[in-house]
Amino acid sequence: MKDFLKFTLATIVGIVLSGIVLFIIGIVSLAGMMSASQTETVVKDNSVMKLELNGTLLERVQETPLGSLSGMLTGSTAETYGLNDILASIQKAKENEKIKGIYIQANMLEAAPASLQAIRNALANFKESGKFIIAYGDNYTQGLYYLSSVADKVLLNPKGSIEWRGLASAPLFYKDMLAKLGIEMQVFKVGTYKSAVEPFIATEMSAANREQITSYIGSVWGQMLQGVSDSRKLSVDSLNAFADRMLMFYPAEESVKSGLADTLIYKNNVKDYIRRQMGIGEDDILRVLSLKQMVNVKRNVPKDKSGTIVAVYYASGTIVDQPTAMNMMDSELIIGDDVAKDLKKLQNDDDVKAVVLRVNSPGGSAYASEQIWHAVKELKAKKPVIVSMGDYAASGGYYISCEADTIVAEPTTLTGSIGIFGYIPNIKELTDKIGLKRDVVTTNKHADFGGELMRPMDSDEQALMQMAINEGYRNFVGRCADGRGTTPEEIEKIAEGRVWTGEEAVKIGLVDVLGGIDDAIAIAASKAGLDTYSLAPYPAQQGMFEAMFSGSLPNNDIQAGLLKSQLGEFYRPISFLNNLQHQDKIQARMPFELNIK
Repeated sequence: MKDFLKFTLATIVGIVLSGIVLFIIGIVSLAGMMSASQTETVVKDNSVMKLELNGTLLERVQETPLGSLSGMLTGSTAETYGLNDILASIQKAKENEKIKGIYIQANMLEAAPASLQAIRNALANFKESGKFIIAYGDNYTQGLYYLSSVADKVLLNPKGSIEWRGLASAPLFYKDMLAKLGIEMQVFKVGTYKSAVEPFIATEMSAANREQITSYIGSVWGQMLQGVSDSRKLSVDSLNAFADRMLMFYPAEESVKSGLADTLIYKNNVKDYIRRQMGIGEDDILRVLSLKQMVNVKRNVPKDKSGTIVAVYYASGTIVDQPTAMNMMDSELIIGDDVAKDLKKLQNDDDVKAVVLRVNSPGGSAYASEQIWHAVKELKAKKPVIVSMGDYAASGGYYISCEADTIVAEPTTLTGSIGIFGYIPNIKELTDKIGLKRDVVTTNKHADFGGELMRPMDSDEQALMQMAINEGYRNFVGRCADGRGTTPEEIEKIAEGRVWTGEEAVKIGLVDVLGGIDDAIAIAASKAGLDTYSLAPYPAQQGMFEAMFSGSLPNNDIQAGLLKSQLGEFYRPISFLNNLQHQDKIQARMPFELNIK
């Protein structure tokens, strides 16, 4: 008995001491991370910026210790990058005389075509300085090859490959799965092309959906082909032929022979290759600056002292009425009330002379979209508002954009999708299967309507729901017509829920200018009559220390990271199905999962 008590006590003491040690290590590590994140990077001679891409790309990244812990628990080495940090770092590398070039290490990047195109354009602009870009990959993914092809030299591992096979869109359909569970999705929509509801009511694409998908992936592929063609001096026909041949399955020498790559080289020899490019010896110090270090490099430009500001407001993610435990697992959200309040503050800030609204959203709640639209309209009455579209600005994302003075989009931005839909799940069959019963007493005919119905909707309820959807669509079309200076009839010709690329949208009047966020900023300054100004991002991002003690850290970072590591590409659709009950029942958004590969 004594030995048992000794063993038990020793175990408890060991656990407590281990906890204390881990806590101290955590605090020390956290202090180190916070210190590193706030230390200015001093650039020395013979420096090269290393753009290592291995992870997920967002518009902006809020650095949190929980994000690091999530990676530790899942064993993932993948990073989360902010597009804003990458674009700013490339510009700083261009301006800094001590930085001689950029080295792209292409591993894997989860990013949409418009973001890849924005980075590629920034790299092309960097090359105008006369500095070099060298790209290396063990196995290039298609997206990262498109990005890396802008480099002066594309290096490939002798046993590596270049994925180049064209684009495909393969959306998932849930109808049969839901039927097996005993769930009927009662769907209402307006718009022939409003395909977001198809996964619930069909097992394959409609003809209209197939038409729009064929159109927009063709447009995106055309942009990728042209970009690689211009950089690699290869014809579009040749690139399509290479895609059909699937060169990724051939020996790496075939990629060099075809002109997709320049040299076969092992990773360990890349730095010596870069030294030769710089004209320095193998024993000379090559200083490599990571993206995190580049973020802390100060720009060598005079500081503006005018006091005037061009605000860049980031609206990125799904549009929701309020955050919930489930939707907070998304990395980015556009919370209707919060954005409306923020825009009101910018409206009343006399130092802010113009606002660039950076929209990267597939849409979401129709109600929240209306609140943001109203705030944009009021803001526009006092100062110029320019929208810069990212990967998506569709449905609700277009709703909040349409009132702007000027809309700027990347050629591969997905936009439009002007349409409304709604859904009410009927789970009667499921509850019958598991023996769950409900009895109800009501005062009025439809008092038990709403939520997950344990009965099918009756004809009156269906008519009322469709009436609300029709009204929402008319309102949406009207907002677009007013914002674009045309009539509802003209908007309806290009609405019906159809998704367009930026390249297509500029031809039909949904977008004014093709370009990136820098173009939008220049237009905003011009409309405000500004020669000098400072840029200010909104909403302000918290530092790691501030976020820790403000209670604003996303509590589901670890849970989301674990689920993503296990579910992979199925995380998004399963997360959506799990979140159904928390979503607004009337949605203005594009398909939930485009699944472009």
